[in-house]
Amino acid sequence: MGRADAVERYDVFEPVKICPSILSADLARLGSDVEMVAQAGAGYVHIDVMDGHFVPNLTMGVPVVKSLKRSCSLPLDVHLMIDNPLEELPWFIDAGADMVSVHAEVLDEGGLVRAVEMMRAGGVATAMALKPATPVSVLAPVIGALDMVLVMSVEPGFSGQSYIEGSEAKVAEVVRMARAAGASPLIQVDGGIGDATAPLVCAQGADLLVCGNAVYAQDDPAAALERIQQVADQARREALAA
Repeated sequence: MGRADAVERYDVFEPVKICPSILSADLARLGSDVEMVAQAGAGYVHIDVMDGHFVPNLTMGVPVVKSLKRSCSLPLDVHLMIDNPLEELPWFIDAGADMVSVHAEVLDEGGLVRAVEMMRAGGVATAMALKPATPVSVLAPVIGALDMVLVMSVEPGFSGQSYIEGSEAKVAEVVRMARAAGASPLIQVDGGIGDATAPLVCAQGADLLVCGNAVYAQDDPAAALERIQQVADQARREALAA
């Protein structure tokens, strides 16, 4: 993709993809919960990996990724909220992840470059995640090599948190930075995303929405997913037409 093509991607409508987080699913029936959202039109399965160090919570790991790879038709979007991604990236690549996000906060410039190289070599989509207070500028050394940027709109660690007001401005910052670099990574937003907040981030250029309780905690998760998709796509269309 050339520079002009990269810049133009942000000016063309593409449907938003919903990435339900299995952190909010019923783990006792994980297979059926994932199949339900796949049938409803989800784009990815989002897997939150937490180590109890980088964030104050401990969640699922490699065995869950391996199991879902065998049983799930959707691509696996693995979000590593861990202190040592350079050590553990190969585990998740080998387990079957299709896209892996590592946090920029735990890597220096050389580490950012190395992480991207490891992902590329492993054949997975490359992604970097940013906590709410982390400036977009830290991605400057690798923005041209990224397939996705994950913008956290809550502090990572727990599901069910409320969206941090103004997070959509950070999505706009990523778009501006990518345009300036002639790059076009997808932009994912994670944290407090539902009917009311999806339009805010999608109007600024978000492509992928991580939804936890806004899907899985609803009486009809499939209908909830479809509704978020509708309002997100509408906001994107209106922003492009303005």
